[in-house]
Amino acid sequence: MPDFAYVARTSAGQRVEGVLSAATQREALGALFAKELFPVQVKATGGKIRQAKSLKVRPQAMSQFYVQLAALLRSGVPLLRSLEVLEKQSANPSLKKINEDLHARVTEGDSLADAMARHPRAFTELSRSIVRAGGEGGFLEEALERVAKFTDQQAELKGRVLGALAYPAFLAVFGFSIVAVLVTFFVPQFEGLFERLRDKGELPVFTDWLLAVSAAIHHYGLLILLVLIGAGVFIRKRLQTDEGRWWLDRWRLKIPQVGTIYRNLAVSRFCRVLGTLLAGGVPIVKSLKISSDSTGNRVLSSAINQAAENITAGESLAAPLASSGHFPPDVVEMVAVAEQSNTLESVLTNIADSLERETWRRLDLLVRLIEPLMLLLMASAVLVIVLALMLPMLKSATSL
Repeated sequence: MPDFAYVARTSAGQRVEGVLSAATQREALGALFAKELFPVQVKATGGKIRQAKSLKVRPQAMSQFYVQLAALLRSGVPLLRSLEVLEKQSANPSLKKINEDLHARVTEGDSLADAMARHPRAFTELSRSIVRAGGEGGFLEEALERVAKFTDQQAELKGRVLGALAYPAFLAVFGFSIVAVLVTFFVPQFEGLFERLRDKGELPVFTDWLLAVSAAIHHYGLLILLVLIGAGVFIRKRLQTDEGRWWLDRWRLKIPQVGTIYRNLAVSRFCRVLGTLLAGGVPIVKSLKISSDSTGNRVLSSAINQAAENITAGESLAAPLASSGHFPPDVVEMVAVAEQSNTLESVLTNIADSLERETWRRLDLLVRLIEPLMLLLMASAVLVIVLALMLPMLKSATSL
């Protein structure tokens, strides 16, 4: 149904603004009269709501929103008043607009989770599910605090991974730039000096190859760049297909060392999301379907969805996870024991913590190995270029 923004007055003359959903403007007017509101202005405002749906807010700001809302509710402030307070004090323009829409929707009778669903880029399905469970179960404040904690943990996890890979990525870009500049601008300066040796057939093959590569880049660099960009676009579109995504996700899990780190991070996210949902009162089948998307890997998501089907049939969670072959044996064993002792929520959180600690150790070791390896590759590339240029000179000097 379309959305209508309205300005109305109460029987006491107080001005009220908001947004409501109705099939027609006449129905919107009828809804206002039913609430004993006297409309001053009612108009369709679909454009504003569509803009709100596209808003995205940083995880740190969203975590602060959850914490502040939980604190207000714990202090006895009603939900509508709490949203109004957060709207007024918010310094983030996007979050301010989202708060405005949340307040309008809750005013119209929607639950907080339903209002949050209108902003999928700001509120994840996980946060909406936990908030819905908290609202229905009477522990909304606790649910908001759990969402805030989880949001902080995921932001920290992402930041640590990007921080660990930043320096190796910088070395790779810097080294490639140096080699590209040498081959494109420095090597061609020696073309004239080696022309006589080439005519005599005395130019080393390696030097001849280097000069040919340099000449090709110098003359056809733009064409080569366009071909590489075209290949990159083609590969990217190919990987966006279902077949391409499945292939990429399988390949990620099979990369030596890196695949183990990637798998552990994905399984860690799954365990933390599943544990958070179960602790928030969300049924296990629905929790599995929501948490399956948190892995970011279709192969793992398929195994988790299969586990959800098995649970629907009355089976355990550990068995299908083990049969998939993508989950560490110790994780599967801990899940099996937790199912028997009915402590799955807490054990899943412990598994996530353990996997993250192990992943940081592996990632730290890998980064420590990558840094000298990148420096060695850079030095080797420069040395190869220098030797290719020096060999003809040494050969000419010894022949005199």
